[in-house]
Amino acid sequence: MIAFMGLFESKPLLATVLGRAFRCLVCDHAWFRPREVKLNSTGAELFGLAWANASALGLVCDECGYVHEFAGRNRPQLWNEKQGYPEGAE
Repeated sequence: MIAFMGLFESKPLLATVLGRAFRCLVCDHAWFRPREVKLNSTGAELFGLAWANASALGLVCDECGYVHEFAGRNRPQLWNEKQGYPEGAE
């Protein structure tokens, strides 16, 4: 598994969710670029505390740009091209 690579990862990554290969819900593409996505709330924005909001992992489809958001403890695992998917994930 790849640790979160930072905001500007240069190469797209494969993803698994709950051990299954994940593909874009819009175009069925398999490659994504991870991004942290803030889950803003009105109260925090109103009082200038947006930095304190929870965040999610966003997987930006490398083909169509659709952003898939994952919050909570079962976040996707990321894999590079050399590793490929783990056995049984496809």
